[in-house]
Amino acid sequence: MSKEIGGPRPPSDGEVIDRLRVVLVRGQRRLRLAYTDDNLSPTQLEVLAMVVRRGPLRLAEVASLEGINPTMLSRIVAKLEEAQLVTRVADANDGRVVHVAATDQGRGLYEVIHRQRTQALALALESLSSHERQELRGALPALEKLVASLQLAPE
Repeated sequence: MSKEIGGPRPPSDGEVIDRLRVVLVRGQRRLRLAYTDDNLSPTQLEVLAMVVRRGPLRLAEVASLEGINPTMLSRIVAKLEEAQLVTRVADANDGRVVHVAATDQGRGLYEVIHRQRTQALALALESLSSHERQELRGALPALEKLVASLQLAPE
């Protein structure tokens, strides 16, 4: 008669990493689906969100923060300009530097997207037990630190 000592085996670091990666990617993908736009790609919407949240930014800053090469970013910003969601603004101190800023229409679209994604997440949270919601609250500081440290990871 064999007896399990200490109960079930805890997941290995590799298993935790795999599960966490899948959860983060699927969660982001599903939240993106809470608002879709046939005219704008998910990357274009993410660039718009960055510009709205952080205010006017230099193009180089947006490229760095979003991990997009400058040529691709230029195309994305052109598409957002065409849709009247952002505008390019010359730097007051250095005419060679260009900033990208959200228009009122861009801020309005961002608010719609933000509201819909927040509502989708709120509905999903309601499906959890109060104990699961409490566990999630307790895990938030570690998750926030984890995501912040991903930005520092070497490429």
